[in-house]
Amino acid sequence: MKHLCYKAALLGVGLFAAAPELQAQTADRKTSIGLHANATQYKGDLGSAFWKWDNMPYSGGLDITRYVGRWLDLRLDLDYTRLRFPQNEGTFNSAGQRFKAQMYQGGLGFKLKAPIKDSFFLHPYLLVEPQFSWVLTDRYASRTAPNNFRRFGSFGGQVGGGLDFHLGESAVFYVQASQAYLQTSDENLDGITSSSTTFWDKKDRYMQFTAGVRANLGKAKDTDGDGVSDKKDKCPDTPTGVKVDLNGCPVDTDGDGVADYQDKCPDVKGLAALQGCPDADSDGVADSDDKCPDTPAGTRVDASGCPLDADGDKVPDYLDKCPNTPAGAQVDASGCPLDRDGDGVADYEDRCPDRAGPASNKGCPEMKAETKKVLNEATKYINFDFNKSTLKASSYPKLQQMVQIMNEYPDYSLSIAGHTDSKGDDNYNLKLSYDRAASARTYMLSKGIPAERIEARGYGETHPIADNKTAAGQAKNRRVDFDPYLTGETNAAEVKYGAAPTVAEMMKADKPVPSLKKKAPAKKAPVRRKK
Repeated sequence: MKHLCYKAALLGVGLFAAAPELQAQTADRKTSIGLHANATQYKGDLGSAFWKWDNMPYSGGLDITRYVGRWLDLRLDLDYTRLRFPQNEGTFNSAGQRFKAQMYQGGLGFKLKAPIKDSFFLHPYLLVEPQFSWVLTDRYASRTAPNNFRRFGSFGGQVGGGLDFHLGESAVFYVQASQAYLQTSDENLDGITSSSTTFWDKKDRYMQFTAGVRANLGKAKDTDGDGVSDKKDKCPDTPTGVKVDLNGCPVDTDGDGVADYQDKCPDVKGLAALQGCPDADSDGVADSDDKCPDTPAGTRVDASGCPLDADGDKVPDYLDKCPNTPAGAQVDASGCPLDRDGDGVADYEDRCPDRAGPASNKGCPEMKAETKKVLNEATKYINFDFNKSTLKASSYPKLQQMVQIMNEYPDYSLSIAGHTDSKGDDNYNLKLSYDRAASARTYMLSKGIPAERIEARGYGETHPIADNKTAAGQAKNRRVDFDPYLTGETNAAEVKYGAAPTVAEMMKADKPVPSLKKKAPAKKAPVRRKK
């Protein structure tokens, strides 16, 4: 039996060398071809060699199998079979007789299989196989008698069982044992007519032990071309060229549910939403793209994975207690606008960020009531030479007092607005009112007040505060107003009286500006405008 297995192994090696990509027969690959080796043991009128394993005659053949279903295969056998008795070549039995035979056989067998899944490695079966044999026999009736050589054809058959061993998906190795009969005419297989009346004793027969290999010649349907047949493919629509596992599904090396061909991080478990890449801080941005990989859970982030900073103050929203700070405003560590003077008015809204003041005054200190009174009454004490813009010496103390106020309130600017009565030419009065305001401004500039904090305007006779028909009213209308306002705000005189053209603007517009040296007519009153 060892020799039989050895020969079967040699047959298998030869078969695989000829067809390296053959596969085991299954429902996907229905047709297979095999090579096998046989060993026989005779039993008949000359004696019995059943279960005697020494010196068995060996032979072999070819088989072609067709898969019909899980229960049944059809098998075509083409065999060259040798028999002899006794099994030792050239010896005789106790009666001085011996025989040997060669048979060329063809059979169509029915393999009745155990209903086991094709994927299981072991498949038992029963075999029923009708056969036709062309027999050549050579019998010696005694040691001295000449041989009796005969040729004949005979129908017969074999019945037995076997085991198929599926070797992965590459091949099937099988072993089989059966008992075979020939339907001979006058004489049985060994040339001796039996006197027995029973079927089992009358017919010569033999046992045949077979081992072989079988491989598929077909190709299973594989729609997606991944090397796994459609019948076994759990992912039959895999894209072309994608590496798959034994089930035909795309390989997922890191086991994160995202196939390698779609996984941007195939060696690290990740999220399907991020194409298989991990997201340690769960912010929706893959770690490989995350510039802030340790963002606290629940924090809203931008495309780079960093916390959102809606107001652009460089304090992320999740730490920002004032997330709507206007652009450009300086903020503290909590994201709230700075308030350096602590007056409750943020620096970006505070006209006086280094000096405390109420919000009603835009964060600047309010002038004291007595200070405002000084400025309001200053017009009474500012005097000029007649019909000139030259300050009288009596005006200096009040102007000096206003210089002190400006130094005390550095966040304020001062509007100086000149006015005249209605006597004289309108343009002349406008020029005179401007020059008088400018004289007061020049004095204060000489005392160190920055030029940008004082603005002079002339309104001429356009804004009287008393009746110009009386001398007393005209005296009141000849005045210079001093009005403070927060630097950067609208000029206070413009708020009270509206815009006033400066002399420079008048000159630029080519309007005639009379000289202050020109005196008004002595006898004829100037033309009055209708009020």
